[in-house]
Amino acid sequence: MAYRAVEIIARKRDGGTLGDAEIRWLIAGFTDGSVPDYQMAAFAMAVYWRGMTAAETAALLDAMERSGDIVRWPDLPWPTADKHSTGGVGDKVSIPLAPAVAACGVAVPMISGRGLGHTGGTLDKLEAIPGFNVRLDLAAFDRMVRAIGVSLIGQTDRLVPADKKLYALRDVTATVESIPLITASILSKKLAEGVGALVLDVKVGSGAFMKDRAAALQLAQSLVGAGTAAGRQVTAFLTAMDRPLGTHIGNALEIIESIEILHGRGPADTRALTVRLGGEMLRLCGVAASLEAGEAQVAAALDDGRALAKFRALVAAHGGDPRVCDTPEDVLPKAPLVTPLLAWQDGVVQQMDALAIGVAAVHLGAGRNTAADTVDPAVGFVLARKPGARVRAGEPLVWVHAQTAAQTTTALAELRAAIAIDETTPTLLPLWLDVVTA
Repeated sequence: MAYRAVEIIARKRDGGTLGDAEIRWLIAGFTDGSVPDYQMAAFAMAVYWRGMTAAETAALLDAMERSGDIVRWPDLPWPTADKHSTGGVGDKVSIPLAPAVAACGVAVPMISGRGLGHTGGTLDKLEAIPGFNVRLDLAAFDRMVRAIGVSLIGQTDRLVPADKKLYALRDVTATVESIPLITASILSKKLAEGVGALVLDVKVGSGAFMKDRAAALQLAQSLVGAGTAAGRQVTAFLTAMDRPLGTHIGNALEIIESIEILHGRGPADTRALTVRLGGEMLRLCGVAASLEAGEAQVAAALDDGRALAKFRALVAAHGGDPRVCDTPEDVLPKAPLVTPLLAWQDGVVQQMDALAIGVAAVHLGAGRNTAADTVDPAVGFVLARKPGARVRAGEPLVWVHAQTAAQTTTALAELRAAIAIDETTPTLLPLWLDVVTA
């Protein structure tokens, strides 16, 4: 049956419900160019204002997933799982998580993204390792997962091309913040990987895409519902992003922290997220009988060296320098200037606003404002204190890693405005806010 894009747009604009065939036709036409960008932008705005039913969202997800290549793992000797975070500041969990889970007997074929705005990207962090190649085709991706049980690559041209085109439109038409469109975007990429289980980390707070708990819960429920309807095992955790995660912010610096986690050390919050998200991946795959048993397996892999050995194999397979696993400071790029922001009074650190600190990192060169921007892998921040810690005047709060004195001066001023110190007990979100299962 032939459809007209203008009629589909008008019906959604007026609050109507679209059928599966109409949605499939629209996405196929947008992918092949027969539906122009301006009509798809109008459709995205109609969805932004009118929303979609669960059935419409499922149809949109299915059409986008099927717009390009789909990876399958029919004869892999391990179950498959992946993790996705909605993004935040200092969130480097995928880097220690993927090898730790693989070391426990679950394959992790992870297709990751780059940073945009104040949130960092896994691919940018991995590319801070000299030689690490994330631009593998799907055939190489398949070989690597079969050989070592894990690989992290970027989205190829033929994997969910509809999402690449639609996201670019949403980014410039103020339609990013639509739960049906977010759901279809996230899940279409993850389901096209062919994984059987998916754990989602939905961030909440100033540095998150969803600033409040109610909106984050709505997104988590949409993601779990759509993923379950697509035949996958899905769990979503709501976690805090009102302050940065861990202590290191910036691409090479976050690799250093990730390797600390892989050595069984590192900040407590980064390790806790790695262990719990990984434990749930093991539970969903049937490798662990419970979340607690899965957490124990992941923690053991971090502590006994198996996760680090898997990461070493991953780095080598991607062409990176495996010495990063032992002496990362000798291998990774370094900024020439390291300057502390000193506490200006005695007291308790009340706030380290994640959004403001993320924006300051972008200004420093650690992130990008547009997809065409390049990042400086060496620059960033190391937090000497976290919210809730007591500090004395003159003690370091944050170490700024910068290329120039001018960059340092700007960063120090932005950090000073993002941090509050007084004598009261801070009000912080708990790390774990909620969990959504099928």
